[in-house]
Amino acid sequence: MDKTLSLEAQIRERTGSKAAARVRKQGQIPAVVYGHKQDPVAISLDAHDFAEGLHHGHRVIDVKVGGKTQKMIVKDLQYDHLGRNIVHADLMRVDVTETVRVSVPIELKGTAQGTHESGIVEEHADHVEIECMVTNIPESIVVSIKELGVGQVIHAGDVVLPDGITLASSPDTLLVACHLVAAAKTTEEIEEEAPAAPEVIGEKKEESEEQSGD
Repeated sequence: MDKTLSLEAQIRERTGSKAAARVRKQGQIPAVVYGHKQDPVAISLDAHDFAEGLHHGHRVIDVKVGGKTQKMIVKDLQYDHLGRNIVHADLMRVDVTETVRVSVPIELKGTAQGTHESGIVEEHADHVEIECMVTNIPESIVVSIKELGVGQVIHAGDVVLPDGITLASSPDTLLVACHLVAAAKTTEEIEEEAPAAPEVIGEKKEESEEQSGD
């Protein structure tokens, strides 16, 4: 599959939150292009085409700005408060011959052994940073969890990466873990663990005095 997406951008003359909001209302995504020792340029991209391209695994983008096409990669995305729609993008100019550092999603594969032992799998990170050639950026990094048992974890350094790709994240970054679900306690167990009600000294004293008076 061709991993290069072609888009046409418009240069934004005005920046700021209000200007960006107007851009979004027009079905565009505000973005900033930087890199290769050139001045940053504020642009806007078609929101639908950009999101669809990312959804289909495109990692390299040919962006036409001011009549000139430049090759770029996505360096950062900002989403709305629901985490659904892209509201801003940072793009970096690149050359096909250079090595870049990018963040790619993690794809868990297989059924963890621990799930057959009443365990559950918990994903602690959904992306990992790697370094590779621009033309070798993967759609995702596959992490096999088939052998993951209860009480075991997988760190970024445990993942076998494809040829030509090196890990940029810390090897100690926790990706996924398998652990037991704490059993729900019965009402009787909760009551047994509850501390005994404190004695009211005043009441005992009154009882003693009444008994003495009798």
